[in-house]
Amino acid sequence: MPKKVDKEERKELIMSSALAVFAREGYREANLSLIAEESGISRPTVYQYFNDKNDIYYYAVKLVTGKMFKRYSAIAWAENDDTELDRIFKIFKDVLDYASTHDATVSNLMEFMLSEKKRGVDFSKVIEERTIKLIILLKRLLRQGISNNTIKKCDVEAVSRNLFYLIESCCFQVAVFRTFDRDAAISLITSYLEFLKA
Repeated sequence: MPKKVDKEERKELIMSSALAVFAREGYREANLSLIAEESGISRPTVYQYFNDKNDIYYYAVKLVTGKMFKRYSAIAWAENDDTELDRIFKIFKDVLDYASTHDATVSNLMEFMLSEKKRGVDFSKVIEERTIKLIILLKRLLRQGISNNTIKKCDVEAVSRNLFYLIESCCFQVAVFRTFDRDAAISLITSYLEFLKA
């Protein structure tokens, strides 16, 4: 009897193999043959799941951001004594830790976005669609902190965007600069959050 294949499991295997190839070869040099070889799956089978390497990358962004948001929701609404600012800091630190640990993947994402831009595709909209939940989560935490008098009254829209831009800027620096200073980034967010304390 043939073995039943879990399609989502197979897609994740192809995706993780592709990310390994992207990290090793760079996005531009990667191709479906290398990805198929890395995953131990035939190239025609890879085509059953993805049209091309761009399709794999879009899937990876969707999957990774989905998993990350679940973690951030758990941090934001955990039943403990953390203030809303503590929770925002933990989310920021988690993003930073993920980006630092997966710096090759973040660099390849940047390379991918630049290649898509050259083809006339604005990939930033895809990223924004995938990260809008984080901005909404930040707004909810800010509003709750204002309501609980742990955060001083502020323009929630502007502050949530500023926090998101800080996170985005750090991820960009991880992707582009080998000299990224994680401690300086932590210090920056700590200072910003300290300013928001009621």
